[in-house]
Amino acid sequence: MGLRDEINDSLKEAMKSGDKRRVSTLRLVNSAIKDRDIQNRTQGPDAGVTDAQIIELLAKMVKQRQESLEIYEKAGRDELATQEREEIAIIQGYMPKQLSDAEVKSVIAAVIKETGATSVKDMGKVMGALKARYSGQIDFAKTGAVIKGLLGA
Repeated sequence: MGLRDEINDSLKEAMKSGDKRRVSTLRLVNSAIKDRDIQNRTQGPDAGVTDAQIIELLAKMVKQRQESLEIYEKAGRDELATQEREEIAIIQGYMPKQLSDAEVKSVIAAVIKETGATSVKDMGKVMGALKARYSGQIDFAKTGAVIKGLLGA
């Protein structure tokens, strides 16, 4: 079963059980997936959204909510901050497990060795390989510094 089917099944269960927060969050996820479907139509009628693209979408949605959470906490809006935390937890339930900092460092070191990267000029090659294999499992906002550190920049 694909990720899209899993999300749809969860939405149906949430509707039956009356879990309003889960229903609204999963509807937002479905809406984002449908938007991506429409974008992919330019590539042909059979170009649907892959699980990797869905994971990428979910990661983006989590990041947006984390930014909102920070703003709400600074503004003292506890009820909105709680809502964002709940949505983050729901969305993360469909994402692969995040790698720890130590795991990220060892994965990056392995990819650097594989790609033959020797300097910061090769950083794009390393990032491309990481995104292809570990999309949704690594926070790519933080990997740049780790890659530079390992390449000795």
